[in-house]
Amino acid sequence: MINYNTIKAVIFDLDGVLVDTAIYHFQAWHRLAEGLGYSFSIVDNEQLKGVSRIESLELILKWAGLEKSESEKEDLLRQKNQWYLELIEQLSPAHLLSGSLELLKKLREKGIKIALGSASKNALGILQKTGIVGYFDALIDGNAVQLSKPNPEVFLKGAEALGIATADCLVLEDAQAGIDAARAAGMQVIGIGQAEHLKGADLVVADLGCLVGKF
Repeated sequence: MINYNTIKAVIFDLDGVLVDTAIYHFQAWHRLAEGLGYSFSIVDNEQLKGVSRIESLELILKWAGLEKSESEKEDLLRQKNQWYLELIEQLSPAHLLSGSLELLKKLREKGIKIALGSASKNALGILQKTGIVGYFDALIDGNAVQLSKPNPEVFLKGAEALGIATADCLVLEDAQAGIDAARAAGMQVIGIGQAEHLKGADLVVADLGCLVGKF
């Protein structure tokens, strides 16, 4: 059970929580995998949620039964990111997921600290394009951490940047790796999506709009 009265900070994942950029990641990875001769599926894509870019590539290469040199991997990662950046050029505030802006406004009104805890290395640009970057007190993204979820580093750094104890932080996540990372960080966690895909969450809701009235 979530005790909303004790929460002093909320740490948001980005993709699938605030903004639906998952489809653009899927399209870019699908294009890359097809070029490698591997038929990349939606099921495969689910396994990449919350996982770093390099680890995602390693998984695709493993599934495809391929080995690449470090320089070849770097080239593939640059290509994937270029395709992704081209796709997200179209992002605007209209692409915010249901309840995102309303919840950010409510937390700001209540004086609750807000941080981003995302594996994305393009997080700042996405927040700027969708018009919500000003709501965040701290941005911890893929450029700021060495270890990806389910390692808790991204959330621990978020709490540290905010100056809030981990026990007083609430994480909002849409991926199992993120749920596990929040748990490892000693934080409460709400899953966004379907309960069967988010084991271990304190609560699972359909979208952020379900939480606006809780604070």
